[in-house]
Amino acid sequence: MWEELLLFVAIGFAAQMVDGAIGMAYGVTSSSVLLSVGVPPVTTSACVHAAETFTTFVSGVSHWKLGNVDRKLLVRLAVPGMVGGAIGAYLLTNLDGEKVKPFISAYLLLMGLYIVWRAINKRQPDGAAPSRVAPLGFIGGLLDSLGGGGWGPIVTTTLIGQGTTPRYAIGSVNLAEFFVTLTISATFVFTIGLELWPIIAGLIIGGIIAAPFAALATKKLPDKVLMALVGSVIVILSLRTIVMSLT
Repeated sequence: MWEELLLFVAIGFAAQMVDGAIGMAYGVTSSSVLLSVGVPPVTTSACVHAAETFTTFVSGVSHWKLGNVDRKLLVRLAVPGMVGGAIGAYLLTNLDGEKVKPFISAYLLLMGLYIVWRAINKRQPDGAAPSRVAPLGFIGGLLDSLGGGGWGPIVTTTLIGQGTTPRYAIGSVNLAEFFVTLTISATFVFTIGLELWPIIAGLIIGGIIAAPFAALATKKLPDKVLMALVGSVIVILSLRTIVMSLT
């Protein structure tokens, strides 16, 4: 019992260190590790999003108070993201966990490669107005709920890649993520319930402990180094899960 709780605290700590340092990849990191230690995909996604409901609320409110949120962009992301998230969560509860695991890991593998690619190829933002925001929010919410993570890597990097000012992209995406994760968690509650509180509690506790250290890491380590390290770890864990699922 306590050994398992400490494991989930460690996973939450590592995921929050990553997310707090580069502003994304909490879900992708924690989901990759949980899947690699044998947690079923639907349980992984449900627990990660339940924990994220707390962390994204604090993060989103902080960005709101600091003036980092574009209200129009927030609404355009949150509403379709909630719809996509609910659909993805419902679909996941009706799929065979063992059969879907290699596909979820393949998605996380692609996210890891994408993070590494973003670390190598950074485009300078020019403050341009983002386009196709609603489809982006829907796809981000759908894949985030199916894979247990990906909202930040998909939505934030796409917006910044289009030229959106980073502070508004990161702030708006963070606050929108609260509404998306809340919707996904509610969908899981009404479909399968949330009974594995040790996992959720461990992720939350680990995240709270990691928060100040993540802020320090942001100041000390370059973004490119952090993103490359995170992406590489996700790729390795996902490959391991795929190989184990197919053997």
